[in-house]
Amino acid sequence: MTKYKKGKIIRGTVTGIESYGVFVSCDEYYSGLIHISEISHSFVKNITDYVNVGDVINVEILEVDENLGQLKLSIKNIDYKKQNVARRQKIKETSLGFSTLAYHLPKWVEEGVKKIKNPANSIDK
Repeated sequence: MTKYKKGKIIRGTVTGIESYGVFVSCDEYYSGLIHISEISHSFVKNITDYVNVGDVINVEILEVDENLGQLKLSIKNIDYKKQNVARRQKIKETSLGFSTLAYHLPKWVEEGVKKIKNPANSIDK
């Protein structure tokens, strides 16, 4: 049983562009083709007006060939460029700032110097 089903929208990476369509890598086992007729409802003169190699896009699965690991894909009826980006949260500053680092730095330097001076750590025995 495959994780890919007809009608499902998945993310894929554009790996190639030809005059007849777009090749998309979906994972290490499945790849797909978006035929030029499945790119837009209007005439498509230049496919690179829609996608470029390396773009990560949403694609709709039209057909699944389990034996060959190939998918027939479409971007015609979906928002293919929309990305599900997690909202970033603002980093909150603490009242301590860098004082914790400044407090520990002399100790760390001292430990580092001891490691360097310790003949047990020397490679020239």
